[in-house]
Amino acid sequence: MSVAHGLKVGCQTFTWEMLGSGWQGGPDDLLEAIAAGGYAGIEITDTMIGPYADRPDAFAAALERHGLTLVSFAFGSESGFTERDRIAADLEAARRWIGFAARFPGALVSMGSATVMSPGDRGEKFTVAAEVYNRAAALGEEAGVAVAVHPSSHHDTLLFDRADYDQLFAFLDPDLVGWVPDTGHILRGHPDILDTLRAHRDRIRYLHLKDVDASGTWAMLGEGVCDVPAVIDIVAASPRFDGWLVLEEESEEAGRDPAAAVKRNRETMRRFGV
Repeated sequence: MSVAHGLKVGCQTFTWEMLGSGWQGGPDDLLEAIAAGGYAGIEITDTMIGPYADRPDAFAAALERHGLTLVSFAFGSESGFTERDRIAADLEAARRWIGFAARFPGALVSMGSATVMSPGDRGEKFTVAAEVYNRAAALGEEAGVAVAVHPSSHHDTLLFDRADYDQLFAFLDPDLVGWVPDTGHILRGHPDILDTLRAHRDRIRYLHLKDVDASGTWAMLGEGVCDVPAVIDIVAASPRFDGWLVLEEESEEAGRDPAAAVKRNRETMRRFGV
C-alpha cells in the first residue's frame, strides 16, 4: 500500500450506541474513551450527542479539552428517508443538524441509509430518498456544510447491493450529495468492494472502516476479508476525500468492551502505517 499523506483517524460512536440500554454513559464518556484510544476525531450521532444537542459551543469546548475534531454529525430518521409524508420533517431535522455542524469548520453531516419502513413501490422509495438527500444537501450548501449519504446493510435497507447503490446515485446530484462508503456494509451486500469504490470514487467525502468475515459476520478490523490497504489507496485518490478514516466497530468484542475494541482498532491502523 502506498499510504497517502494527510490521513487522519476518527472514531464513530455507534460502537457504544449498539449496546442500547446496556450503555449508561454520556457524550463526555465517549470523548474520554476515544481520546484515550489515540484518535484525532469523532463522528457522533443524533442519539449520542445527549445534552450537547442544542449547545454546539459547549460541545466544541469539550472536544478541545480532549484534543478531538468533529469529523461528522450523523443522523437517521424513523421514516428511513423513504416516506413521502415525512419529507418536511426529515428536512427540518437536516436543517437542525446542519446548523449544529456549521459550528465546526470542515465537519460534514452524514445521513443514514434509505430504509424500507412500510409497504409500497420500491422505485417510489428510491425517488423519495433521492429527493430528501438532494434537498438536504442543498440546505447544507447554503450553510457551508457538506452532506453525504451513508448506506448500510442493516435490516430492510434500500441500499444493499451494487445495483441499489447505482440506482440511488443516478438520482443524486454529484456536486451536492457526497458518499460515506462503509467497508463492512459494502462487503455484506457486494463482495467486490474495490469495483464499487472505483465506480463511485469521485463521490467519496470520507471513509467508514470496519471488517466482516467471509460469511458477513462483523469482525475486528484487520481480522476479516476487507483489504484495508487497497481500500485506502482507492479512497485516497478521490478528489473530494477529506483525509478522514473513521473506524466503527460492531463485532462481538466491541459489545463486550467498546473502549478496548476501538483502542485495538487504532493500533491495527498503525500497523497499516496510518
